[in-house]
Amino acid sequence: MNAVSSPRNHAAMMDAMYATQRHIYDLTRKYYLFGRDRMIRELALPDGGTVLELGCGTGRNLAMVRKHWPKAQLFGLDISAEMLKSARTTLGEQAALAQADATEFDPERLFGVAQFDRVILSYATSMIPVWREALAQGSALVAPGGSLHVVDFGDMAGLPGPARSALRAWLARFHVSPRHTLPQSAIAGGAVYGLTGSAATGMGGYYQLVTLRRDS
Repeated sequence: MNAVSSPRNHAAMMDAMYATQRHIYDLTRKYYLFGRDRMIRELALPDGGTVLELGCGTGRNLAMVRKHWPKAQLFGLDISAEMLKSARTTLGEQAALAQADATEFDPERLFGVAQFDRVILSYATSMIPVWREALAQGSALVAPGGSLHVVDFGDMAGLPGPARSALRAWLARFHVSPRHTLPQSAIAGGAVYGLTGSAATGMGGYYQLVTLRRDS
């Protein structure tokens, strides 16, 4: 791992970026982080099931999970202490939150839970330098009968060329790198942990969804 992608440096970079942005994050991101609510609707969470979000940010997604499944047990992890300030304000006592690197952490130490019914990553792989490691960690934490759900930017093939180029350049300013091999990498990596997967796209390839399931 190089210095740029080290957890300490990545955390510092995220904190510097979100120290002020976190206050307007949810207001602005709703205009281009599409597919998040679709992912949440498709969780099919069992009554009282556990949900862990890797890269929980402001807590917006976990709050939406609670809206759909009021009895859900919520857990969130983020590398940015600044974003967790917003998450704690959003979720209060409704979720257990912790600061850690999504690619390497001990869930039993942080949360007292070894595996989860649902693990979700929402527009996180495009910001995690070693994103395949984050997918592997998420796959390992899926409980029997559970699933891993990922949503992130797609290849944007449905956008006109100039618009696609402009969007990618704008995203790069925020250290966002769409992972064009996300479905293949997630499915291949999940298979190592006994998960089987499927992928879908939305809005002409603007976003992509991956679901990995573990048999009971």
